Amino acid sequence: MKSSSGDHPPLNNTDNSSLDHSDYSLLMLDNQLCFSLYVCSKEIIKKYKPLLDPYGLTYTGYIILMALWEKDNVTVKELGTRLYLDSGTLTPMLKKLEVQGYIKRIRSSTDERNVFIHLTEKGREFREEALQFPKELMCTLDLTPEYAGGLLQALHQMMQKLEVEESQGKD
Repeated sequence: MKSSSGDHPPLNNTDNSSLDHSDYSLLMLDNQLCFSLYVCSKEIIKKYKPLLDPYGLTYTGYIILMALWEKDNVTVKELGTRLYLDSGTLTPMLKKLEVQGYIKRIRSSTDERNVFIHLTEKGREFREEALQFPKELMCTLDLTPEYAGGLLQALHQMMQKLEVEESQGKD
């Protein structure tokens, strides 16, 4: 990833007299937190692919299983909230995981609008195999446990702030 400002092309503006060029630095990709997070997320997810492919899983399928390992027998809505996924993204993934035998979807007998997600035996057993994934990923990223822990803590703080802002915006 390029990071020095010398790697960027100069501004193309014929009337430079009234513009403060430092304002344009706000629009440089290297100065965007969201872009850095996007690139890191995309590249880390790419590193999961060789670990998950033998099991027929995508990263999204994997995080669905991780959420169910934490709390099984949840509604689609609860699972979507936990994973920050809307039902349009989640439902096709759940159908695929059910066909693969990792989960079972069961419609509520008291309220047909609710569908509960349950891990199958295969889904529970896969947890043991998945124990290796975080360790393998940490080795490929070459991060110290201290640095990774601090980064994770900072990201969790950011997630909490974003959740508060979103909940305040809904009021």
